[in-house]
Amino acid sequence: MAWLVLKVISLFNAKIKLFVRGRKHTFPLLEEKIRPTDNTIWMHVASLGEFEQGLPILERLRSQYPEHKLVLSFFSPSGYEVKSNTSAADVVVYLPMDSNPKVKRFLDLVNPRLAIFVKYEVWPNYLHHLKKRNIPTILVSAIFSERQIYFKSFGGFMRKGLGMFDHYFVQDEKSQELLGSIGLNNSTIGGDTRLDRVSEILNRNNQLDFMDRFKNNQLCLVAGSTWPEDEKILFSYINSSNEKLKFVIAPHEIKPNHIDKITSSLEKTVVRYSELDHQNLKEIDVLIIDTIGLLTKIYSYANIAYVGGGFATGLHNTMEPAVFGIPIIIGPQFQGFKEAEDLVNEGGIIPISSQDSFDNLMGDLLNKPISIKNIGNINANYINTNRGAADLIMKYISKIL
Repeated sequence: MAWLVLKVISLFNAKIKLFVRGRKHTFPLLEEKIRPTDNTIWMHVASLGEFEQGLPILERLRSQYPEHKLVLSFFSPSGYEVKSNTSAADVVVYLPMDSNPKVKRFLDLVNPRLAIFVKYEVWPNYLHHLKKRNIPTILVSAIFSERQIYFKSFGGFMRKGLGMFDHYFVQDEKSQELLGSIGLNNSTIGGDTRLDRVSEILNRNNQLDFMDRFKNNQLCLVAGSTWPEDEKILFSYINSSNEKLKFVIAPHEIKPNHIDKITSSLEKTVVRYSELDHQNLKEIDVLIIDTIGLLTKIYSYANIAYVGGGFATGLHNTMEPAVFGIPIIIGPQFQGFKEAEDLVNEGGIIPISSQDSFDNLMGDLLNKPISIKNIGNINANYINTNRGAADLIMKYISKIL
């Protein structure tokens, strides 16, 4: 019934259309790329964020078990459509819906020696059939709260599904305690594999010629994944600021009409990434990034970062700028994002709630350059101290494969 409803909705909704249409290719792809004699490992993620958490494990699996085929499934189009061609796995597909016939066919085709689910992904039918087939199944980078259905009196069905995992690698002690409260004691506190992922960023070549020319040895604020609520505050500050400070804005929405609106809202000299040719970038105040895939490297040039989404839509990735050891400013809504909660408590991430609080914070940071360094060190140390989750998980996996 749910699948029929989604098919109807797909006629009017582009994202649901991808969700439905993409699943038509799952079984043909598996039949084409997997032979009955292949040894396979299956990882399932919901979307792009969970893919980033699973990637350090996929990379280690590729290195340590090259004879195995890696199958990666996504639930959401926002993950699959971006990463369908990733080299991290041999086969990338949409996860079929959690009905018995589709589950059986999927598992018959993949026939994994190990199944790895990331963070929140609990699919009762898949887990039930994996258990019946004696396929080891683990949940990694999991984080739980008492608000979730597993810990409610009416959550018996989902609680039973959750209980099908052979082992849980959780991010924190609270999650382990919650599992224990429902009789699930087979867990290990391993932290968040994303910290392994972002720590590896430092080993890459993050140099960008256009950023060298734009920054020109000046202080630079990089605002990443911004939404209109963030941009309103940023634009007001940029337009009124007399500081010798460069600005990079990488908005979440890069459609031309939104980029036009950003450009027209700024009173300083502005250039778009798509129009860099022949520009004297050292004379430009604001650089607008109207493409995707560059933000991580651009953060390496920041002295201060602003991460968007904390006013309404959901906070974006704060770990990518944190790894570069810089202060991070966010909006007021960061609850439920463990790393942000941790670093707000430690002082490396600073939440603002209004124009005045942002303006005052920027004044404090720019008037005390040593505070920029000290606050940034909190973030770098946090990642360095808490990485290692992927190695812990791989040690467990080595006992299975």
